[in-house]
Amino acid sequence: MNLVDFLKETSYPGRGIVVGKDRVYYWIMGRSESSRHRVFTLTDDGIRTEAYDPSKLADPSLIIYHPVRTMGDDLVVTNGDQTDTVVEYGDFRKGLMTREYEPDDPNWTPRISAICHKDGSFEISILKYNNGRCLREFFCYEGCDEGKGYFISTYQGDGSPLPTFAGEPKEVEMAEPEEIWAALNNDNKVSLYTNVNGEVKLFNKHLGD
Repeated sequence: MNLVDFLKETSYPGRGIVVGKDRVYYWIMGRSESSRHRVFTLTDDGIRTEAYDPSKLADPSLIIYHPVRTMGDDLVVTNGDQTDTVVEYGDFRKGLMTREYEPDDPNWTPRISAICHKDGSFEISILKYNNGRCLREFFCYEGCDEGKGYFISTYQGDGSPLPTFAGEPKEVEMAEPEEIWAALNNDNKVSLYTNVNGEVKLFNKHLGD
């Protein structure tokens, strides 16, 4: 799948993680005023979300968190505060086995997470609502080819309720950070984190990027 084409054609994939051979991308989108008024900022061990305009932040519980943190030589990337849980446990699976989907009925937004290891291998996980219970899926990769990556998002597109991502992470043709940022729906995109060979860039709509 061509990732840029997919993003151009999909108005609302929600939050997304892409892991490639030499890069990791994570973006957030928003439909509510609260979700849209955020920016990514750097921290000592990764990034966090912050309110661009605190007066428009109604409930920070599900939208203010650390999406990216280092854990030894590993890089942990998630769409919520489960990043902190993984780091606290020091173990990707053990940490995520204590968590479940977000409590935002009727969407029951899944928690998506990834961990990238120094040897190029990585894992991707999704915790999703399944008939009142949590289905925890883990996908392990020994690595991927140059120019390719694996993509997972919270939703398959727009809707009410929002349709949860289904199936395995999708193999995609990778693109440069600027191409990803330009491809995200301009009305709904909020911020993008990119890490290419250790070089981090942040794109924030509210800061004019």
